[in-house]
Amino acid sequence: MNEEYDVIVLGTGLTECILSGIMSVKGKRVLHMDRNSYYGAESASITPLEDLYKRFNIPGNPPDSMGKGRDWNVDLIPKFLMANGQLVRMLLITQVTRYLDFKVIEGSYVYKGGKIHKVPSTETEALASSLMGLFEKRRFRKFLIFVSNFDENDPKTMEDVDPQKTTMRAIFQKFSLGQEVMDFTGHSLALYRTDDYLDQPCIQTINRIKLYSESLARYGKSPYLYPLYGLGELPQGFARLMLQTGSQSCHITSHHFRCAEDRTV
Repeated sequence: MNEEYDVIVLGTGLTECILSGIMSVKGKRVLHMDRNSYYGAESASITPLEDLYKRFNIPGNPPDSMGKGRDWNVDLIPKFLMANGQLVRMLLITQVTRYLDFKVIEGSYVYKGGKIHKVPSTETEALASSLMGLFEKRRFRKFLIFVSNFDENDPKTMEDVDPQKTTMRAIFQKFSLGQEVMDFTGHSLALYRTDDYLDQPCIQTINRIKLYSESLARYGKSPYLYPLYGLGELPQGFARLMLQTGSQSCHITSHHFRCAEDRTV
């Protein structure tokens, strides 16, 4: 190990690994330390399955019906990545994608009227979908065109909408969209968990819908990507980026730091 470093990063969560990777690329000497024997902290993917049983104090071993333990990668915090989201763009810019494989999620679904419906990903699917009636689809299409063209820096695209004052509820009323379409838009496209967004400024919801549409346009089937071996691959990818630059990573069970008057550690 080197005797001197510019930066010491504690923990191998996704945020910490992104920081250490970026700083090492910028020429900083980074020492990355973690008390765990695995990367990822709260965003880790636990493998093999036997380790998951130990982590949560589940008695016994996984049953044979669950297959080989090494075939399992269980995310502690399951999430998908938006294909055109900020994190994916960061992965591309830093070329961390060299160390990762991704799969496009086959599709997303909603539950309505006692049935499961596929969220349309093409114009053909949209026309055939029973999620909306024919006239609702026409109004919804006009709404999506408005969202796609909306630019908060160009008043010509706003159609008298103030992005910081006009609520999302008012936008839905502007296009005569009913409650079912509002629910579909807010929860399936903008991905809100509650309806609080309806009475908040519309700009955030518009940006969320645009992100969904742009992500869907990248691969066609759905807007979501997922690392082939679990979300724990993300912090590991940035850690590999850091190691490629000559910085170092180590796992220790305990540590103690002392700060000098000149703020060195």
